[in-house]
Amino acid sequence: MADLSNFNPNDAANPDNNIFGLPFTEEDARLIILPVPWEVTVSYGAGTGRCFDNVFKAGFQVDLFNKYYKDTWRQGFFMRDVDKKILMKSDYLRKEAELYVDFIATGDELESNRFMCRGLKDINEGSTLVNDWVYEHSRHLIAKGKLVGLLGGDHSTPFGYIKALSEKYTDFGVLQIDAHCDLRKSYEDFVYSHASIMYNVLNEIESVSHLTQIGIRDYCEEEWRYIHENKDRITTFFDEDIKERIYEGANWHTITENIIDTLPQHVYISFDIDGLDPKLCPNTGTPVQGGFEAEQIVYLLRKVLESGRKIIGFDLVEIGTGDTATDANVGARMLWHLCNILTMSNTVTNE
Repeated sequence: MADLSNFNPNDAANPDNNIFGLPFTEEDARLIILPVPWEVTVSYGAGTGRCFDNVFKAGFQVDLFNKYYKDTWRQGFFMRDVDKKILMKSDYLRKEAELYVDFIATGDELESNRFMCRGLKDINEGSTLVNDWVYEHSRHLIAKGKLVGLLGGDHSTPFGYIKALSEKYTDFGVLQIDAHCDLRKSYEDFVYSHASIMYNVLNEIESVSHLTQIGIRDYCEEEWRYIHENKDRITTFFDEDIKERIYEGANWHTITENIIDTLPQHVYISFDIDGLDPKLCPNTGTPVQGGFEAEQIVYLLRKVLESGRKIIGFDLVEIGTGDTATDANVGARMLWHLCNILTMSNTVTNE
């Protein structure tokens, strides 16, 4: 256990400490944040693969005390360093992906261009490599009794972590907060695209018994049909439907109860920051008007916890980088809430 006798949580954060200014080592901490600097298949704005330093620094401004979480942080949160090899691989393949997308957008025949065929093969192999990397690191941490929060990167990054969790939990649901369905099959021919994460999870990880999506407001016909063909396994709360209910007199408490009712006992949180109103995350990869206020999501997470369900893990992805501090500040504070909620849900008194 870390010696906190000389640590004053009311002081300004020490920049020599770890995330949120906490003085924990990886060995001491209950929860480990695994950063995954990968954004090869992003289809609009880039930068999420380099959000980590900004989020880390913004975390120093988060007050440790919260009336709901109180001293939960004393169990320890620790964020690992970014793996430079994964980042370099992402940078290289991102350039190949841009060339490939530009090529197929013109309607040219892929088979006629050996360079593009090779590029597509490299990208798909690279995505499999990062999935395996995330899986192995997550599995190792879980085996050591650690809680894990994954920080992306694009939304393809948590696949390996969800796979690792499926070896411990044989039946769990995913609560996806997102502007997009992410149910496309091999988007732009990229098998493990950020736009295909939930399709891949549902088709490759049998332990995921249900997917509940909230805030969805940008989707294609293929995804619409997929949802309706799989109603026994997918429940989608479209943003326009949520807003319509609110306009007609429903409150967020009632809608939150409806959302929670769709979740099984064990719940994984997959939080794409673009699920929020883009005024809060203007530099996220694909911002879409509409979405949630941050406080709505914090309220929902608390209510999931209070329902008696067990939160088993989370990812927070698609935090952008830009010329304002808004994205990093919002990202760091949402990360703080997620860390506390996951730790509280796995504290003995709450199990």
